[in-house]
Formats: sequence, C-alpha cells, structure tokens
Amino acid sequence: MGCPAMTEVGKVRAMRRIARFIPILGWLPTYRRDDLPGDLMAGIIVAIVLVPQGMAYAMLANLPPEIGLYASLVPPVLYGIFGSSRALAVGPVAIMSLMTASATAAYAGSAGRLEVALVLALISGLLLLAMGLLRLDLLVNFLSHPVISGFTSAAALVIAFSQLRHLLGLEMSGGLSFFETVWQSVQHLATANPVTAALGVGSVAVLLAWRGPVGRLLRAIGVPAGLAGPIAKGGPLVVVAGGTALAAVFHLDVTAGVATVGAIPEGLPGLALPSFDPDLWRELAPAAALIAIVGFLESVSVARALASKRRQKIDANQELIALGSANIGAAFTGAYPVAGGFGRSVVNFSSGAATPLASIITAVLIGVTLLFLTPLFHALPRAVLAAIIVVAVAALIDLASFRSAWRYDRTDAAAQAVTFVAVLAIGVELGIVAGIVLSLLLHLWRTSRPHIAVVGRVGATEHFRNVRRHTVTTLPQVLAVRVDESLYFANASYLEGFLLSAVADDPRVRDVVLICSAVNVIDASALETLETLSSELRDAGVTLHLAEVKGPVSDRLAQTGFLEHLAPGRVFLSTHEAMVALAGGAAAQAPR
Repeated sequence: MGCPAMTEVGKVRAMRRIARFIPILGWLPTYRRDDLPGDLMAGIIVAIVLVPQGMAYAMLANLPPEIGLYASLVPPVLYGIFGSSRALAVGPVAIMSLMTASATAAYAGSAGRLEVALVLALISGLLLLAMGLLRLDLLVNFLSHPVISGFTSAAALVIAFSQLRHLLGLEMSGGLSFFETVWQSVQHLATANPVTAALGVGSVAVLLAWRGPVGRLLRAIGVPAGLAGPIAKGGPLVVVAGGTALAAVFHLDVTAGVATVGAIPEGLPGLALPSFDPDLWRELAPAAALIAIVGFLESVSVARALASKRRQKIDANQELIALGSANIGAAFTGAYPVAGGFGRSVVNFSSGAATPLASIITAVLIGVTLLFLTPLFHALPRAVLAAIIVVAVAALIDLASFRSAWRYDRTDAAAQAVTFVAVLAIGVELGIVAGIVLSLLLHLWRTSRPHIAVVGRVGATEHFRNVRRHTVTTLPQVLAVRVDESLYFANASYLEGFLLSAVADDPRVRDVVLICSAVNVIDASALETLETLSSELRDAGVTLHLAEVKGPVSDRLAQTGFLEHLAPGRVFLSTHEAMVALAGGAAAQAPR
C-alpha cells in the first residue's frame, strides 16, 4: 500500500497541474471572503459601464445593439474560468468592432453580417486556442509597437468619422472608405438633423466633462480614489439615461426624426450555430487571424500593465487559451469577436476587483439586463451611442508615440507612418498587413548592415572599445573587430566585405580577431561565409580568429567542421587573451 502522505502530495501536484490550464480551480477553492465586496462592487460598476458601451460597439460593428450585450454575457464567464489575469474585463471593444465591420462589409443585411460575425468569432477563437495549446505566444511579436500604434491611431480616426452620420444625423450611407466618409460628411453637413446633432454633440461634451472636470472635482472634495475613478467612468450611463429620457418624453423619433435604437429582443440569447461553409471560412480566415492577433495583443498588454501594479504574473499562453475560449463562446451565443478592453479593465481594477469573479458578476448583471431591462432602451438615440464611441476611441490616437519614434529610430517611425496611412487609404486588414511587411523589411535592411567597430585596449585594462570613440592602443599586426549583430544570410557578405577591405588597406595586419560578444546566432549561410573568409584571408597571409563566442554558438560550431577549417586560427575566451597571445613581442601602437 502507498504512503497516505505521498498520495496527498500527488493529489496536490495533480490539482496544481490542472489549475495551470483551468485557473479558476486554483483561486476559487481558496477564495477569501474579504475579496467579495471588491469583486461585487467592480462587477456592478463594470456592468453599468458595459451596457451602453456594448450596444454602442455593436452599432460600430454594423450589428444590432443587443449583439453587444450578447458579447458581454458568456465570454466574460469563460475568460473568468480560463484567464490568468485577475482584472481583465473581456467583452466587445472598439478595435474588434471596427475590424468586424470591415470584414463583414461585403455581406448585405444585418442577418448576413451576423452570420459572418459568428464565423469570425469562431475562427479567431480556434486560432487563439490552438496557439495557446501549442505555446506560440511569441508569434505575435512580429507585430511591433510602432505598427500597433499606427494601426490603433488610424483605426480611431476611421471609427470616429464613421460615427459622424449617427452623431449629427447626416443623410449619408455607411460602408464608405475613410476618405470617402470624410468627403461625404463635408458634402452632407447641410443635411444634419439639428436635434440629433444637439443630442450627439451635447453627449460628447457631457462625456468629456464627466471624465475631466467631474473626476477632478470628486477628488478635490475628498471622494476616495477607489470610488471617484469608477464614478468618473460612469459618464456613458449618464448620457444614456439623459438622452433616453429626452427622446421618450418629447417623442423625438416622431417629432424631430431622431434615430433611436428601437425594440431590443428580451431574454437571453439562444444557442447559435455558426456556418461551416468551407468557402466562407477560406474567405474570412485572413481577417479572423488579424482579429485574433490584434485582440490578443490589446488584451495581454492591458493584463500585464494591471498585474504589475499588484506584483502578479500573467501567463501569455494561458491568455491565448482564455481568449480563444471566450471567442468560441461568443460564436455559439450569437455574438462577435471579443477582447480585453482597456477602459473597462481599468474600471474593474480601480473598483476593487480581486479575482475573475468580478467578471462573472458582470456577466450575470448583463443577463439580468437582457431579461428585464431591454424595454428601457427603446427610445435611446443612436447619436448618444455614437458619442460614447467617439469619446472612447479618441484616447487611442497617439501622436506622442510617433514623435518619440521619430527622435529615436526613424525606421520605426516610417513603419508607424506607413501603417497609419495604409489603414486610412486601403482599409483595416490590408493596412496592418502593410505595416507588418514594411516593419519586417526594415528590420532586414537594418540588420543587413550591422554596426562593426575596430577596437583597441583602454589604458592598461582588459577592456576594448571602438577606436573612433575612445582613446585606445592597438597592435599594428592585429585587427580586432567587433560585430554588433547576429550573423545570418542578410549580413554575412557585408561583414566579409568589411574585413577584406580593412586587411587590404593595412598590409601590416597578420591576424584578424572577430569579437563575437554580440553574436547570438550564426546561421548556415553566415557559417559558409566565415569559412570562405577564413580561406581568403589565409591566402593573403592573414589568420582569422574568434573571441568571446557565446556558449550556444560555440556548441553549434563544434558540431560542424568549422573549427578545423579555421586552423591555425583559434577561438579565444576573451579579447584580452587574444591580444596577449598574438602580441608576439610587438609593441602596442600609440593611443588614438
């Protein structure tokens, strides 16, 4: 019979392994009663914020407003079960809504668009789930920060201008490109409905005031920060209540032609079955992949930022699994792609959310809203929802990031600018693809011409620095060169040309020391180039040596015949060791 103590240890270990993939099994059994008030308050406040936001973002996605509420129901629960973040609030977000609208634009009618939206949610969910199970979170690193910043800034402009027709009551159609929308808005400005425009612009003013002066006033009169923050985020509820009351009392839909939300179906969503048409899946796969990646990046960046404030950790692969599950849940409950929203997550965090139970409470309250409160939104003006969207996305426009990139690295700034212009000019999906491709091409170009420094000894130390930047001493017969980049197919020939040219310019050189302190990888093409370089230098009476080769690189070189080919060249542990061994009694050259 086994030892009972060992059996208990085995059970604990098994539960820990399961909890890694289903985190709720880790935090729920040890849930502290002291955390309940914070989770309950956060769940209530986020639900209050989410009801108007969800309907607004559904309108942005060109879907019926109740779809935004459906997207706020099951996905937060699934994320609460599988997510590793304690504060991330998952549901409909502006960028996902815009990308959904773009991907479904070719499908006429809300029913057709909804069917496509379900497929988008399912494909993106399956992709995220597969990436998480295969631990492929590093793949999303191909989306650089400048590309994401350019994309989100341009997307914010696209979103804001797409809402002008609702905000001002313009008599123009949707589904236009950005520049067409701008031009049509200017042309149709005279057709604006004055009452609708007053409601829309007034709602924007209230939202901005609520976020700014009201928040500062609350803090000034001593309202605790944990309460002042959530109240300051409650502007959407204020304008929804005020706008709905005005429209209902004065029958603005009839007397002034103000467009309202209209009837919203009561009750919870039924089980939806996305289409499994292979042709449709093939058409939507590229858009779904971009939606999945952008949604994950937005979510995990917010989750990490909030986790760091409490010294908690985020498992990126578990986030892929959780977001994948949330999107699959959205697909089968009549919703569209979801992600973690920055604004709602901050509200969740600042309201006291200690565990994912807050998100589950939010979902329960959204369910109560669908069951009993949807008739209250019948008279809600669409201009108010448009105002909520415009104010929400205004914060995504990041000009400071471009200025910073321009000062630091103009190739990154170029990638950011091209992504920004491409999203405006050719659309959301192609725009971000253009940014990714340009970013990778610029990286190849930049690393194809690595920084190469001829180095010398600093004083009597064992330190070696660039002869152009420091006063150093060198040996006339030894050329010590440091390459500040890994060696691969794109830059190996550049290094070869540099060394051969340097040797040709100085006939005193008898030894070349290639310092590899910055070399993390030598690929097959670069290895072949080094072998050729060694032979060419040997023919010229010069011996090639390596110094400061990192362990993993050295191990790979040892598995080939390169070290034998390098002979009589050697591999030195340090540059100092190389210079001592190769000095050969020669005096060091004067400092320069």
